[in-house]
Amino acid sequence: MSILGKFSVVMADPPWDIHMELPYGTMSDDEMRNLNIPCLQDDGVIFLWGYERCDELIWVKTNQLQRIIRTGRTGHWINHGKEHCLVGMKGNEKNLNRGLDCDVIVAEVRATSHKPDEIYGIIERLSPGTRKIELFGRLHNTQPNWVTLGNQLDGIRIVDPQLMDTYRKRYPDEARLILSTEETT
Repeated sequence: MSILGKFSVVMADPPWDIHMELPYGTMSDDEMRNLNIPCLQDDGVIFLWGYERCDELIWVKTNQLQRIIRTGRTGHWINHGKEHCLVGMKGNEKNLNRGLDCDVIVAEVRATSHKPDEIYGIIERLSPGTRKIELFGRLHNTQPNWVTLGNQLDGIRIVDPQLMDTYRKRYPDEARLILSTEETT
């Protein structure tokens, strides 16, 4: 992943192996450790779905009537009406806009693993004008000015000229990379 350069923000929704049937492939902890995500940042923040409380954003899941979800197969002991997104810091990122947003997102549940769109606004306000990458993304996750990587993306779209040149030289036949821009919606 070092070919992509450095990013101020990394967001990831890893396909954890949580020992239940899921409609997509999962990864073991060892497979995820081998991704070498730390090479993507010298200084910055990471938004990581699927961890327990440390420092976090909480997504309160609602239905179409804006009522909290109370059913499902999301908990070991009780059904979970929320998800946690760990917010971590690496190094000494100085250009963060702190205190602009609340730590709670209230949003409707959509397809499996489809996180709330509000997370992107929070990240943009926290770290405006910086390079951002989303790992394990899907087509509905692509955002303007973000790099989105995922095995469920179709095709390659690279618009950053420097990255395009580097990528072509190193991986002339690789697929499944989308770099979204303001033209991509």
